[in-house]
Amino acid sequence: MGFLVLSGLSGAGKTTARGFLEDLGYFMVDNLPPGLWKPLLEELSARGVERAGVVLDARALAFFGDLEGALEALRPTVVFLEARPEILLRRYNLTRRLHPLGAGNLMREIGEERRMLAPLRERAHLVLDTSELSPRALKEALARFLGEEAGFTLRLLSFGFKWGPPQEADLVLDVRPLPNPHYDPDLKPKTGLDPEVRAYVFREETEAYYRALLAVAGLAAEGAKREGRAFYTVAVGCTGGRHRSVAVAERLAEELSGRFRVEVSHRDVDREG
Repeated sequence: MGFLVLSGLSGAGKTTARGFLEDLGYFMVDNLPPGLWKPLLEELSARGVERAGVVLDARALAFFGDLEGALEALRPTVVFLEARPEILLRRYNLTRRLHPLGAGNLMREIGEERRMLAPLRERAHLVLDTSELSPRALKEALARFLGEEAGFTLRLLSFGFKWGPPQEADLVLDVRPLPNPHYDPDLKPKTGLDPEVRAYVFREETEAYYRALLAVAGLAAEGAKREGRAFYTVAVGCTGGRHRSVAVAERLAEELSGRFRVEVSHRDVDREG
């Protein structure tokens, strides 16, 4: 099993790094005592989990006298994040959060934390200074170190407005202005996966509207990718979620698959009524 320990200075990006590791499939746990690392790994392995990680901060290390023994026994990959003191100070001032060692003097707390974490930093396989790194650049640096691709997935989800819009959508496209196959007796039993329905929906006079939807979906996904998002969900809705939305989502998937990794699903395609 792949096992990783993530640590570093507070404000250096551990939350961003943890989220990225979870996107890569790591089962992440905060401040688990080292004596419990081996039982955790055994339990996760028995359940088919292939990657696990522990996030450690300075508060936890004060109580973990068995850290050295656990590191020697389990040989995890250790990643340590840090940043310059003035950068950490600026980040704390922006977020208005208290330092974990909160004693009232932020610069003193940053220095004390650096001292406490120094032995773990010496054991690190990767020490990463995030002072000038954006969240996206941090993820890319971790991906390179771990031999992973900092992937982005565009999720396309068709649905019917009559059943309610999906809560997970980042962007909702309304395709109800397109011709509705529901009123054609021959097409009503079919779905947007059938070529006859697609031909009915995509006519010369509807092409401009579809191309506008394609442009909006593509631009939104590009923006999300630039921001370092792991995925972005575009929901495509028609009245019932069986015909137009399915056809449009499928065509969007075909045309955008050259730019992004695309997943497409149809929430309401099997609903009747």
